[in-house]
Formats: sequence, structure tokens, C-alpha cells
Amino acid sequence: MSKEVLNFNSLVSLVEQTHLHFQQQAVKAVNVSLTIRNYLIGFYLVEFEQKGEDRAAYGEKLLRSISDKLSTKGLSETNLKLARQFYQTYPQIGGLLKSNFLDFLPVSISQSSSDLLQSIENKSIEISQTASDSLRIDQNPAKTDNYYKQILERISFSHFVELMKIEDNTKRTFYELQTLKTTLSVKELKRQINTLAYERVGMSSNTELALEHLQSKIEPANTNDAIKSIYTFDFLGLKSDKLLEEKELESLLLDHLQEFIRELGYGFCFEYRQKRLLFDDEYFFADLVFYHRILKCHVIIELKVDAFKHEYLSQLNTYVAYYNANVKREDDNRAIGILLCTEKGKQLVEYATAGMDNNLFVSKYLLQLPKKEELAAFIQKELQAWK
Repeated sequence: MSKEVLNFNSLVSLVEQTHLHFQQQAVKAVNVSLTIRNYLIGFYLVEFEQKGEDRAAYGEKLLRSISDKLSTKGLSETNLKLARQFYQTYPQIGGLLKSNFLDFLPVSISQSSSDLLQSIENKSIEISQTASDSLRIDQNPAKTDNYYKQILERISFSHFVELMKIEDNTKRTFYELQTLKTTLSVKELKRQINTLAYERVGMSSNTELALEHLQSKIEPANTNDAIKSIYTFDFLGLKSDKLLEEKELESLLLDHLQEFIRELGYGFCFEYRQKRLLFDDEYFFADLVFYHRILKCHVIIELKVDAFKHEYLSQLNTYVAYYNANVKREDDNRAIGILLCTEKGKQLVEYATAGMDNNLFVSKYLLQLPKKEELAAFIQKELQAWK
């Protein structure tokens, strides 16, 4: 009897695994086909606009005229514009069509129109050579082809729509690599772009460590993942060498509350400024208090306009303990404390937090973004290491 049950369960498992495997293959094939379709359509449009004998008759209304003539779902004027932009943004893909993706092309193209494929390849080389992108994956063409082959196979066109919005080639390459390495969803890719992940990595003195930290936070699973190691207040329009008082910084952040909350991250709700706390008949004041509706806890933020000092953490720890004892409700989680400083020494922070509440965090903030050259050097290194 047990043998029959085991055999039956094995059969069910085999059927399920086979279904899932080929379902994934089908989704992958559809994604690749859609991407190549858009690339080829982009090529046709650019070629017609540049060489078509009757292109002047259509002028600016060309894409609308095509869309109206086709009346095909998925080929709206907007989608045609995206296809054209895709071809112009990713010329390197053209070199792959002839050697790697003939199976995805219509028979009339793959078998009867080799000249057209050669034209696509030549055009992609021409665009690549005139592009402003100074990044190169490797001197080995096979490695370059492999990189873009993986891009085609593993990045959907919905991802490309978001990537094409990034004009800077170095920045776009950064997000391509992150999508390949961590299989970002489209939603997560948009979030990474909106929260300046590229600039945030470039701010760190250790870009490799910062990148590893960034990747570990892609799917937040606990309290630690809700807190960033570096915050950027470039929306204040201040220079990094500007002398600030803590109250001035606090006022500026609250004047830009929407941008400040966006930088803090999803789920932060503002509650208090200079929250008054009573200790032994003496009042103390917590700079900023938020409530995190996802983590279901209070977040106390202390602002400092200089480098980390251990006494700052002791002060914050006191405020967090007060909230846990006097403010936290039964259905709340323990409060979180964030100390924002201009600099933080890893070793000093490590020793200062030893034995304290593990919901205390020390983060660095910057008033300006790093220079593009510094980021480009890092992305170039990442590309060279890509396999």
C-alpha cells in the first residue's frame, strides 16, 4: 500500500515539475520573442525614416499612421515609439540576431533575407561606434555577445522600458547588471532607480561592500532591511561643505517632508518634531518621530551635523527605551532608533552598539551626489568582472 502511495506521489511530482519547467521555458521564449520583435520593428522604422522614398508623405505622423493601418493589439503609437527607442538604445543586440536568434525570426527574414540581417548587424556596429558610451565589457567580442545574449534572455521588455528612461549609459549599465545578478522585478527595478541606488553605491568609500549591502536589501524581510546605511539629502540643494546647525537641518528636512519621506523609504509616516520626553522632572527632546506602518513600530531619528560619537547613541538608546516603556501599545513592535551623522567609523559604531538594543542604527547622510567619473570607474570594473 505504501509503495502505491509513493509511486502515485512521485507521479504527481513529476507531472508538476515537468509542467513548471516547460511553463518557465514558454514564458522565457515569449519574452525573448517580444524583445526581438520590438528590436526589428525599431530597425524598420529607423531605416524607413532615413531611407524610405515616401517617408516625407507621412512625416511626424508616421507612427500613428502605421498603428491605425495595422489596428493590431500591442502595436500602438506608443509601443512603436518604444520599439524605435529600443533599437537606438541597444544597438549591440543587432549583432546577435544573425548568429544566436534565427529561430525567433520569421521564416521570410531568417532564410530569405540574409541581406536584411546583415544590414541590421552593420547598422548596430555603426551606432555602437558613434555612441557616447565609453564602457566596454571586454576586448573579446564573444564575451560582449554573451553579455547581451543574457540581457535578451533574462530581461523582459517591460524592464527595458524602465531602463531606456535612463539617458546616462553608465547608470543604465549599472541597473542592467543588478537586474541580471538579482533578477529584479520591474516594480523593484523602478524602486531601485527612484531611490537612487546607483548614486548611493557611488557615495560609499567601499563600493563593493555598498553594492553587496544594496543587493541584500532588495527583498526586505525584517527590521534591519528597512534602514539604509546611507541617506542622500541632495534635494535640499546644499553644498556638502556648508556649515549647518542641527535645528537648521531639521527645519530644512521638514520643509521638504515629501522628499525626505521618499528618501527614508516606503512605510514611514511623520508624527512629531522635537517630541518632548520627561525624565526625572526634566524634559528632553527627540528630533523627529515617525511611525512605520509596515513594521508597526515607532522610529525615532536623531540628527547630528558631525561625525558619529558614542554618546550620541547613548542618547538615542534612552529615547528608544522610553518609547518602548511608555508609548508602545500592545499591538506595536519595539521602537527603532536611527542616528544620522555625516560620518561613521565602522569599528567605533560596532563597539558602541555592543550590548545595546539591536533596533538601534547608525547611518550616514550626504548633501551631494558623487561625481559621475567615480561611478563610471566602478561600473567599468563591474563590467570587466562580468562572466
